[in-house]
Amino acid sequence: MKFHQYIHDLPTYEVGKPLELVMREYGIQPDRIIKLGSNENPLGVSPSAKQVLMESASLASIYPDDSYHELKNSLSDLYGIQPSNIIIGSGSDQIIEFCVHAICDNTTKILMAKTTFAMYEIYAKHFGAKVIRTKDFLHNLDSMLSLYKKHKPSMIFLCTPNNPLGEALPKKEVMDFITQIDKECCIVLDCAYMEYCRYKNEEYAIYPKDIINFPNVIYLGTFSKIYGLGGMRIGYGIAHEKTISMLHKLRPPFNITTLSLKAATASLKDKDFLEQTLANNFTEMQRYISFAKQKSLQILESYANFITFLLHNKLNSTKIGILLLQEGIVVRNLESYGLNALRITIGTPEQNQIVLEKLSTIIEK
Repeated sequence: MKFHQYIHDLPTYEVGKPLELVMREYGIQPDRIIKLGSNENPLGVSPSAKQVLMESASLASIYPDDSYHELKNSLSDLYGIQPSNIIIGSGSDQIIEFCVHAICDNTTKILMAKTTFAMYEIYAKHFGAKVIRTKDFLHNLDSMLSLYKKHKPSMIFLCTPNNPLGEALPKKEVMDFITQIDKECCIVLDCAYMEYCRYKNEEYAIYPKDIINFPNVIYLGTFSKIYGLGGMRIGYGIAHEKTISMLHKLRPPFNITTLSLKAATASLKDKDFLEQTLANNFTEMQRYISFAKQKSLQILESYANFITFLLHNKLNSTKIGILLLQEGIVVRNLESYGLNALRITIGTPEQNQIVLEKLSTIIEK
């Protein structure tokens, strides 16, 4: 079978190590595995979502209501927008794909930060678009604006908070940047970790209602992180209703399962679970910050649910990642991003205690 030539050159996105593979390779029992490589919620699924999943199990044989009106209405109430401003996707990744599909081809360019979510470039290459990156390690909107003026891209990705580094952009700077971009250029604001960012510093908090009147801006959110529904694969995009109506032309029918919709709608109402998640995240993050100071390691300030260690030459992220795996600890080695670095999801107090003890032993050898 003959595939398109460009497919041979596409990079493959690397996900966190599957638990089954860790168990098989190292003979570790499931209850001993600590999975902190994919930025999932360490507290699990919200009680409200779990309850509705059990009550709705018999609906697994039924196609979902393809209007998704219940979830859209819940999101519109949460953000003070209209259901017509919302599109639901199989994770926010699918909304990214819709955006690139709608706008880009081999004559267009896409602008993004030097180190950011790998799927932006992969989707760009799906459609033959040329990728332009800033040279700055972290997001730099001045550099991005300069490159925008030089290259006139059709699309710009801003990931705030940024995966895999954790930095965020102040709301004022983002809004000033948006006003300087021509309305023919689509700006994708990937805000998968924004709930954590808002909790940490309101000056960095971006809300959908901030961008809803810009015809060229789309806000992305997800239920995979703070809401603990990574396994249900559900995200959303929020934009001007004309933009949403165009993206809907690319959405396949029934792209979200009946049970995913039920769980997402229920999780939006579980305020106690969200508060517990946020409090655990930023309380436990301080332990990693203290550890980095004690061990003279460089750590990036994070506005998300993970922390990134930048390692010096005497430490190798690949080697450390393997040694942690042998102990049943799954973290994300950032070698695929060209970095000697580890990204670690903030876990429960018990998980973090074990991780830091094992990491201390490894780096002191």
